[in-house]
Amino acid sequence: MYHILQISGDVFRSLGLKMKILITLIFSGLLIGSVILLSFSNNFNDQLLDATLNGSSEFETLHDKFLGGLLKPGFNEGSCLSRYTQSLLYRKPSPYKPSPYLVSKLRRYEKLHKRCGPNTKAYKKATKNLGLDDENYANVSIGKCRYIVWVAVYGLGNRILTLASVFLYALLTERVVLVDQSKDISDLFCEPFPGTSWLLPRDFPLMKQIDGYDKKYSRCYGTMLNNHAISTNSTPRHLYLHILHDSRDEDKMFFCTKDQDMIDKVPWLIVKANVYFVPSLWFNPNFQTELMKLFPQKEAVFHHLARYLYHPTNQVWGMITRYHNAHLARADERLGIQIRVFSDKAGYFQHVMDQILSCTQREKLLPQVVAQEESKLNISQRQKLKAVLVTSLYPEYADHLKNMYWEQPSSTGELIEVYQPSGERFQQTDNKLHDQKALAEMYLLSLTDNIVTSARSTFGYVAHSLGGLKPWLLYQPNDITAPDPPCVRSTSIDPCHLTPPSHGCDAEWGTDSGKVVPFVKHCEDRDNDGLKLFDEL
Repeated sequence: MYHILQISGDVFRSLGLKMKILITLIFSGLLIGSVILLSFSNNFNDQLLDATLNGSSEFETLHDKFLGGLLKPGFNEGSCLSRYTQSLLYRKPSPYKPSPYLVSKLRRYEKLHKRCGPNTKAYKKATKNLGLDDENYANVSIGKCRYIVWVAVYGLGNRILTLASVFLYALLTERVVLVDQSKDISDLFCEPFPGTSWLLPRDFPLMKQIDGYDKKYSRCYGTMLNNHAISTNSTPRHLYLHILHDSRDEDKMFFCTKDQDMIDKVPWLIVKANVYFVPSLWFNPNFQTELMKLFPQKEAVFHHLARYLYHPTNQVWGMITRYHNAHLARADERLGIQIRVFSDKAGYFQHVMDQILSCTQREKLLPQVVAQEESKLNISQRQKLKAVLVTSLYPEYADHLKNMYWEQPSSTGELIEVYQPSGERFQQTDNKLHDQKALAEMYLLSLTDNIVTSARSTFGYVAHSLGGLKPWLLYQPNDITAPDPPCVRSTSIDPCHLTPPSHGCDAEWGTDSGKVVPFVKHCEDRDNDGLKLFDEL
């Protein structure tokens, strides 16, 4: 090395003065440029970090990678591409910002889950005697970890809504949520918590029993209330919570304060739910105080929880991005139409098609069609392109729209292109590919600018709330005629809690549940039934 440097020095001394000056200037420029570039890089990284932590609007305009602090850095990005890139597909940053209190609560929960989750000493201690029939089990020391197990039942939309509800309850009560993996949850979503798993181990002591739990089960909370078999002095080792469409009044007492005082002492809770029960948690004064701090924008509860919890696997994310880039990305405007027909003989119905056209055209979401000579097309101007994404089990609805806008021009001169990713005709819950397609379509709907969804549809609830969209809700037809008016614009992005408690607790007993607190009101599409959260009162 010394000889090489010596030779290089001799060569440099032999050069003329002008050449020496030129070489010196070149190397000096390169050195200064490198320093400037390094400084710029460091400053940019600092600004990027500050923007992430402080919610900089400039950074969010580019790409809010961590969703306002909801997501924690440090995950392997390649193993779950959607986690840090999902915001790239949204044209505008979400107007709903997570509160600093929610962000800090999520970080605390992640530490709790890592300490108490599967394969930890705490988990092994908590499950050691769980399968034994011991009435005093809850009084035996099992450590400081308490758990709530979510059991997958009903369709994908129900599962997504209920798991978010259970997770919120876990946040409020400092429990660890564990997810039934006997279905296809790991084929749909990545793990949400760093350094641990949310999947319930397959050797869980009650695994072979939980599928058979129903409201007749002796450890069902509603049944125990009926039988006067539970009190603060007699705590079972586990409780089953039945939060389904057929829940009894006793099951719905779960939401009340005095009942929570008893439930809180039980180390293991097993939950089956097919309804989004977040709105009813606000009836509990203790929960309400905490919820107000977590969610100053009350209607955004599911929006934030879904963006934190649900990150499609690479397989599903590939479906979403490919379809988006091929059909939606180049459109000037995107409209989503989600169609669910609740009928014994579901399929294509003309009155449903009439209702969709009536709603979308009255609300100026889609233009009328006109005769060719009435077209406003100006060949010297670029036509506005509107992409319409239709999701339905039946392809005939999209085909009707597609043919209508192909055969005749629109009254506005817009180009209307209609797409439907799939038309499976039958719901095939727990069929891996079917569920992956359904999840992809929910996400694609959430990427639209405006959305029309069917009343009572959990699929639609997930899509519009995930996207932070206030939907036009199609009223459910009572017969074979289209309702008039055909739809209503919601003033909230929150999903609807179907079959909620019909009345309040304690002092509000007998009071219509839609009138207990001012921001929990009846859903617009449910005729004084169902509950949802509203910020616009």
